[in-house]
Amino acid sequence: ISICRDLPNIEVITFSVNGISDLEPLNQCQNLSELYLRKNNITSLNELFYLKNLPRLRVLWLSENPCCGSDPHHYRMTVLRNLPSLQKLDNQAVTEEELSQALVDGEEITAPPARRSVENGCPESTESSAAESTTETESELLNFSLEETNKIREELGMKPVPRDKFSSFSPRETDCNRKKRNNVLNAILLLMKELDAEGLEVVQQTVGRRLQAFRKKELQEE
Repeated sequence: ISICRDLPNIEVITFSVNGISDLEPLNQCQNLSELYLRKNNITSLNELFYLKNLPRLRVLWLSENPCCGSDPHHYRMTVLRNLPSLQKLDNQAVTEEELSQALVDGEEITAPPARRSVENGCPESTESSAAESTTETESELLNFSLEETNKIREELGMKPVPRDKFSSFSPRETDCNRKKRNNVLNAILLLMKELDAEGLEVVQQTVGRRLQAFRKKELQEE
């Protein structure tokens, strides 16, 4: 998810079922309001350190990750102590009582987790993640992600996201280069929906120049 470092204006991200373990790239997404991380490989609640300075984050879905542990109360209290601006956590509304209790029962996270040697999203062994991903096809996953996203938006009084405007990052890619390319493409298409006519014209001109450069390079190589 390193592409997120270059997407500071993105508002909604769905990374469900992606084998993600590192949230550091998200700390640049200052406009992020909804983050869906269900069923990943986030092992430590210390990853919340990277979300603490996101001022607009209101919806977080973190369930079915190893970091949730065996004590759901401690998990929820720790998340809310560190992210007190949340309105919804794991499809459950956050109450004022919970926020007060989190100051007592939650654990304050003051430092990031230890760095990992394996690049996020491209583990050395993909056997376990591949086995898990076979339980859900890309189409099924996209439908579920869109459904869970719109369900939460509806409960918060927000308009649903139309299917043709919904973008999700595919969990079934095993080739790192292809996955990075697809993630970049998805991110660009998602952000383009927020542009007006003037912004789209800038994009069109930039794409045109890039295509001309590629064609020129191809001719020179021939």
